[in-house]
Amino acid sequence: MGGELLPPDEAGPDDVVLAWGGADVVAVRLPQLADSLDHILAAMERKRGMPLADLDRKAKQEVVRVLEARGAFSVRHGVETVASALGVSRFTVYNYLNRDKA
Repeated sequence: MGGELLPPDEAGPDDVVLAWGGADVVAVRLPQLADSLDHILAAMERKRGMPLADLDRKAKQEVVRVLEARGAFSVRHGVETVASALGVSRFTVYNYLNRDKA
């Protein structure tokens, strides 16, 4: 997901500091969720060997199902980001999501 290890004295307020034996050992800086979604989309493109926008409708629906299972739509602007990557409208993404629930 793109986390970064830092010396504990460089940890910010949103970083996670890990301790061992009572001493701070390392800090972990987690990426912003929106950045993680971009990483997930890029990985899906690499796996499929083509831009997601070039997939057929059935494959795009499968991408939406996988992304929903991974929590992509809980991220602010997640639907818009996915719609842009798939080359479809937000309305279409919502249709794909609702289709699976029917």
